[in-house]
Amino acid sequence: MTATHLADDAIQLTTVRVRHIKLAVSLVVVTLLLGLLFALVPRDGQSTFRLGDPASGIDLGSVALPTAGTSWAVLVVLVLLTAWAVWDAVSYRRSRLWLPIAFGALAVFAFLTWAAADGLVPVTGLLFGALSLSVPLIFGALGGVIGERVGVVNVAIEGQFLFGAFSAALVASLTGNPFLGLVAAMVGGVLVAFVLAAFSIKYLVDQVIVGVVLNVLVTGLTGFLYGALLVPNEELLNRPERFPRWEVPLLGDIPIIGPVLFNQTFIVYLMYGVVAVVAWGLYRTRWGLRLRAVGEHPQAADTVGIKVNSSRFWNVSLAGAIAGIGGAYFTLVSVGQFTKEMTAGLGFIALAAVIFGRWDPIRATLAALLFGFATNLQNLLTVLRTPIPSEFMLMLPYIVTIIAVAGFAGQIRGPAAAGKPYIKG
Repeated sequence: MTATHLADDAIQLTTVRVRHIKLAVSLVVVTLLLGLLFALVPRDGQSTFRLGDPASGIDLGSVALPTAGTSWAVLVVLVLLTAWAVWDAVSYRRSRLWLPIAFGALAVFAFLTWAAADGLVPVTGLLFGALSLSVPLIFGALGGVIGERVGVVNVAIEGQFLFGAFSAALVASLTGNPFLGLVAAMVGGVLVAFVLAAFSIKYLVDQVIVGVVLNVLVTGLTGFLYGALLVPNEELLNRPERFPRWEVPLLGDIPIIGPVLFNQTFIVYLMYGVVAVVAWGLYRTRWGLRLRAVGEHPQAADTVGIKVNSSRFWNVSLAGAIAGIGGAYFTLVSVGQFTKEMTAGLGFIALAAVIFGRWDPIRATLAALLFGFATNLQNLLTVLRTPIPSEFMLMLPYIVTIIAVAGFAGQIRGPAAAGKPYIKG
C-alpha cells in the first residue's frame, strides 16, 4: 500500500507496512492455555497410541510414551513455533502456511498425550470417526459456498439436511434401494432450496428470515410426519437399506489412512468427487465464472447477457441437492433410520464452515473436517475420563466453531452481493 506526497516538485512513494498479528496472538493464547493445563492438572503414567486398526487387518502395534515428559517436550516445541510467529509479526511478515498447520498438529498431540494418561488413543479410529462426522458438514458447506457465491445466503442448510434425511429414509425403506433413497434426499433438498429461492429471489423477502423460517417449518413438518407416519409403520417406512462399506484395493491397505479414506461407503466416495468437481468448476469453468460474477457484481453480469435471477435460482437448487446428500448420510449410513430433529443444528455448523473457509470449497471442506474432528475428540475424551468437566466436553465442538469464525474469520469479506436481491432496472 503506498501514499503519494508532493514536496519540492518531486514525487516520493512511502510504503506502509501492516503487521499480521492475529496468528501470533492465537498461538500465544493456545500455548499459555496448554502450559497452564499441564502445570495445574499434572498427569503421570504412560499414554498409548494404537497406530493400526485390528478390525481391518492392519495392525502396526502401539506406541507408549511417558505422559508428563512427552507433553512438556512438545510444549517446548510449541513455544518455539509461537516465538517464530511473533517474530514474523514484529518483522511485518506473513507467516507461512506450514506454521499454523504444524502448530495445530503438535498442540493436538500434546493435549491427547496429557488426556490419555494410562489410557489408549486409537489413532485410526479417531480419524475415521472424525471423517464420518464431517461428511454431512462437508456437503452442507459446499451447498452454502455455491449459494453465497451466487448471491443467496443459504441459512436453510439445516432444513435441507432434515428433509433430505427424511426423504432418504422413506424411499429407501419402501424400495429397499439406498441409491433411490439418495436420489430422494437430493430431491428433498431441492424442494427446500426451491422455496428459499422463490421467496428470496422472486418475492424479495429477506434471505436470512426465509432461511430461518424454513428451518423451523421443516423441523416441525418432519417431526409431525415422524410421529404420525413413521412411528406407527416403523418396519415398513423407517427401516432403510443402508450403504455398505467398499474397500478400495491396495489403497485400503495403506497404514493408518487407508482404512480411514478408502474403506468407506458410496456417499463418502461421492463426497470426494463433489469436492473436487465444485472446486474445479468454481474457478476453471464458464459456469463458475458466471456464478461468481452474479454473486459479486450482478449489474455487470446483467450487462453482458447473464440472466442474474435465473442463475441464482438454479444454482441455489443445485446447492440444495448437494446439501440433501448430506442429509441422506444420516439415515443411509450413520444412524440407519430417521429420528426427530436428528441433525441437531449441524446445518448451522456447516454455515460456519462456509464463513471460516472464506467461501472457498477446499477451505470450507477443511473447516468442516476441523469441526468433525473436534466433535469426535469430545467423544474420545469422555471415554478417556479426563478431568475436564463433561459439560465443557459437550461444548467443545461449538467452542471451536465460535473461535474459528470470530477469531479467524472476523475480518473476511464475503461475496459482495450475497444477501442482496437483484432488481433489474
